[in-house]
Amino acid sequence: MPGDLPHKLRSDAMDNRDRVLDAARALFSADGLDVPMREVARRAGVGPATLYRHFPTKQMLVAEAFADQLNACRTIVDEGCADPDPWRGLCMVIEKICELHARDRGFTEAFLSTLPGAPDVAGREYTVKAVAGLAQRAKDAGRLRSDFVLDDLVLVLMANKGIHAASTATRVVASRRFAALAIQAFEAGPHHAPLPPAPGLASTASAAPAGA
Repeated sequence: MPGDLPHKLRSDAMDNRDRVLDAARALFSADGLDVPMREVARRAGVGPATLYRHFPTKQMLVAEAFADQLNACRTIVDEGCADPDPWRGLCMVIEKICELHARDRGFTEAFLSTLPGAPDVAGREYTVKAVAGLAQRAKDAGRLRSDFVLDDLVLVLMANKGIHAASTATRVVASRRFAALAIQAFEAGPHHAPLPPAPGLASTASAAPAGA
């Protein structure tokens, strides 16, 4: 029996870690990243010491909680950039990223926020740079309006985050329609009126530091 104890302890530790991640995803999705770490611990049914043993900082907790979504986001961007038709690739990126964010609003909070000291918490820097290159190629091909800037994509994600519906499925349907409307607005055409100045959302933090 004594030989079984280390295995049991490891199993308990993994269970605690999984409960913390489940609680964090639920709370971040419902209330944003300002949820205190102690509230995550309370929801998970563990003590603060256990929480901090697994995740010493909120940055680490956020990154791990949304690791799957981050990987999906990177896959979408890579797929779009690999398309030989840059406009088609950009449209796909906008459609699929909007849908990804519609399915998990907590990930939207992570993507649009910047936690102090976090090394690119939600893959934002990678995504912005990759989409910037894709957008430039679409402009060069004459398909993307010439005054498009990355702020416009950030604005789309911020607006997409505001879609509320009774179910995730309905929110996804609404997100798809919204993405289609945004894509039509982005397409190059002779009748576009000039846009107002961009606010600089793509290069600066779009949210205040999250609480500890």
